[in-house]
Amino acid sequence: MSHSAVLVFTARSPKKILEQGGSQAWVLDRNRARGYEYLICAQNTHTTWGDATEPHGSAFLVGRISDLVPAPDDQERWLIRISEYARVNIPNAWQGWRNPVRYTTLEDLGLDPSKLNFEPAPEVPEERIEQSVTHPARPTGAVRPLTIAEAKQGLAAQFGVGIDDIEIIIRG
Repeated sequence: MSHSAVLVFTARSPKKILEQGGSQAWVLDRNRARGYEYLICAQNTHTTWGDATEPHGSAFLVGRISDLVPAPDDQERWLIRISEYARVNIPNAWQGWRNPVRYTTLEDLGLDPSKLNFEPAPEVPEERIEQSVTHPARPTGAVRPLTIAEAKQGLAAQFGVGIDDIEIIIRG
């Protein structure tokens, strides 16, 4: 029997993932992902915003998925919550796929769940999940930084069109 898993390529450290109650902010099919048993985190060190601590491309954490909830900073992305976790060290688990979310199995990575040492994930109160997210500094003037998703939502509401009807081009 294979054990379904969502493999993510994350720049967050194991410490940050546990502080936040799981891994976020993923664009994925919630209905599909909530049917999966496990989350596997592989490390991405090629970013300027993360707090990565593990070797690039290595799988470092397996979590038992407990829920998928909207990510605190972006309601169009998902936080994959975990109820328990095990630390692993699988070099080169990430094979350079273009999408940072991959649907797979534990067995595809050579993992046997009966041999993993799962520990309960720390309890994270809902109000602390939002606080644990790294927010960019906000200017003191009337204008604040926006994500593309926030800008699209605001423009769609302003002009009475769907979010998918908004295109944003940034030139710089």
